[in-house]
Amino acid sequence: MPKYETKRTVRHTPGHMFALVADVEKYPEFLPLCEALTVRSRREREGRTILVADMTVGYSAIRETFTSQVHLKPDDLTIDVKYLDGPFRYLTNEWRFEPLQGGGAVVHFYIDYEFKSRVLGALMGAMFDRAFRMFADAFEKRANVVYGPVA
Repeated sequence: MPKYETKRTVRHTPGHMFALVADVEKYPEFLPLCEALTVRSRREREGRTILVADMTVGYSAIRETFTSQVHLKPDDLTIDVKYLDGPFRYLTNEWRFEPLQGGGAVVHFYIDYEFKSRVLGALMGAMFDRAFRMFADAFEKRANVVYGPVA
């Protein structure tokens, strides 16, 4: 039942931040704990993209892979992630990108999850919590690399 929610103001546009988070194949290059990510399928539907992806996360000698369905909604500047299979009892993840007057964006990040196994939860729970708290910073740093720092 761990949950984490944050809002972060960034100087990049909502569209840029959406594109960055939507580019899931790049996550292993910069996202804490993410060791691999493979997109199994991708389909377009009514101006939206639906991905099914396997993400492998690891810490020390522990590796776990889970499958999620990712709904990319560029017109709404939202990304919703539904858990399909893996070591969790459930996992819900939501991203929202809100324009700021004068430029930039507010990035809303929400995740709620529970491991199926209490042992795995005890081993990885604290590390996951710490990693999720670093996600917003990791995406902002990645935006600066991809789009250049905004003064």
